[in-house]
Formats: sequence, structure tokens, C-alpha cells
Amino acid sequence: MAFDFILMLTADDRTIPDARARLAEALEGGVRHIGFKDVGLPLADLKGLADEIRAAGGRSYLEVVSLDAESELASARAAITLEVDVLLGGTRAEEVTQLTRWHPLRYYPFPGRITGHPSVLEGPASDIVASAKRLTELEHVHGLDLLAYRFDGDVESLMTQVCTAVDKPVIMAGSIDSAARVEATARSGAAGFTVGTAALAGAFPAAGPGFAEQVRSILAITTQARRLSTAPRRVALAAHDSRKAQLRAWISRHAGALHGHQLFCTGGTGRMIAADHPDLTIRRLQRGARGGDQQLGALIATGELDAVIFFADPLLPHGGDADTQALTRLAMLHDTPMALSPSAADMVAASLLAPR
Repeated sequence: MAFDFILMLTADDRTIPDARARLAEALEGGVRHIGFKDVGLPLADLKGLADEIRAAGGRSYLEVVSLDAESELASARAAITLEVDVLLGGTRAEEVTQLTRWHPLRYYPFPGRITGHPSVLEGPASDIVASAKRLTELEHVHGLDLLAYRFDGDVESLMTQVCTAVDKPVIMAGSIDSAARVEATARSGAAGFTVGTAALAGAFPAAGPGFAEQVRSILAITTQARRLSTAPRRVALAAHDSRKAQLRAWISRHAGALHGHQLFCTGGTGRMIAADHPDLTIRRLQRGARGGDQQLGALIATGELDAVIFFADPLLPHGGDADTQALTRLAMLHDTPMALSPSAADMVAASLLAPR
């Protein structure tokens, strides 16, 4: 995630009764990451929400607020049934992952001690950080959902400590109701944040009345705050053989901006970049012809890439044309920026990358 705004169709930790109507307004406002809670509406209505979000090209989230074990596991089963993209929250990660590990959804539990309804994050920051570390060591935990602004303490310090301590994405949740708080989450290294009640209440300054205008306002604030983000981006780099020299030159120009970010490269491209820039963080995949392009496609499908840069040769026939087309299709389906030429890649670098 490249510091994304996740709109929750919720108030007071419950899915709102008119969530389907509000979803139409939210989509009009332009939001692409949309979630709801596991309480407030019947399962059939939640299924309708999830289906509409997916049909609109969005990414769906279900957040668990149930406190007892039986209800939390029931919510995890509901997330599987609803086929949401991401399951947020919950405190029983070891039990939940026994269910979710066999399914494509991504799982982001709550670190720390959670009490009450609406939920509150309790305990000293050191205990919360330790909890975050333990959770991210679990194989089928893909990130964290930190109730940062439900913590009675130094929130900004807590957010930074948690993001620094773990190497998986952290989403900030709970009472984010101003541009200042959005900016603070960006500076902390968060991968994204959720807003629910505040958007419904019209807490953000907007150009006009209405829920769609609130969404547009928060998206604009997010774009500005993204420039402050310290979270590492995850970028795929690949090139046809006849365009490797072009990619090599592009990487040399942008080495400063790429430093500190996570680069995923198909085999030959990864070896070339590592030799030229040993200080860059590179994860090498298989060569394209041996399945590397399919590995990139899997990363797109699971939401693990923020952008794909693939320098393709449009003039010569390639055995990998089908793979390139498949990557392009997946990038469109999962709303992942994809650049096929140096000029397009320059735009990705300018908007997404900042030197670390």
C-alpha cells in the first residue's frame, strides 16, 4: 500500500444501516479502498456491500470488533464467505490464521490489549510494540491494524515505534478526524489509515456539502500527506532483453529515489541492478521465461505491489507477450500503477517515491 485512505462505512464501531446508499456516494467521491465492520447489518447485506465494492473495481475490508473468541472466529469465517480482500482487527491471530491461511484474503490483526466497544487500546507503548513484533512473526499475518488514536498516550510516538519495529504494513485506525492526524500517520511510516464516523459527520473541510465531497476532501488530504510518508514502497522492475539497457539507465537516474524502497525484479533484471547498485534492496524472482512474470502477477493480485515498471519492446515479437498482457490485465484489475516506458516510469517515480 502506498499510504492509502480506507473509507469505513461505519459509525461507533458498527456498519451503518444505509451502507449500500452511502457506498454509491463514496464511489462517486472516488475512493477505492472501502470497508465495513462485522456488526450492524445481516451477513446477506454485508455480502451485497462486498460484491458492489469489487464490481466497482475497489478493494474491500472487513474489520472485526467482536471481543469474545466465538464471535471473532465467526467474523473470520464471515470474511471468508464474503470474499473480502482484507480482514482487519481481532486479537486472536493464532486461532484466526488457522482459518484464513487457506484463503486469499490478507489479515491485519490488532496489536496490544483491546477493550470495550467502541474499542480502546490499552497498556504501555512497550507492551504494544512487543505485541506487534509477535504478531508479525506469524506467517499468515500480513500486516497490523493499530488503534492508534484510541491510545491514551503519546500517539505519534507509538505509531512510529510500531512501524519501525515491524517489517509488515501497518494501518492506523480509530478516531482519525483531521488533516493533522492524517499527516501524522504518514510521517510515522503507516501504509494507510481508516476513517469512518468522522467522514459521515462531515469533520473534514470540503468544497461543498454531502458525503461524496467529504470523500474527495480526504482523498486530497491523503495525496498531500503521501509526500510526507516514510513507508517503503514496493515496486516491481522488469524489462524485455532489448530494453534492459534503457531500464539500467532509468535506474541510475532514479537510484536516490529508489534507495530504501523494496524492489522486486525478475531474474536477469535483478542480477543486473544488484551488480550496478548493491545498496538497493532487491528481491530477485525467477527469470521471466521460468515464471518470474507469473510471480509478479501473484504479487499484484495479493496487493503486495505499489507499482509495476516493465520496459517492453513494442517492435519485436516476444515469447513473453502473453505474460506482459497478463500483467497489464492484473494491474488494471487490481488498480496498480503500471509504466511501460521511461516517461511513464518518471511519472511513477515523481508521484510515488521519495528518497529515504
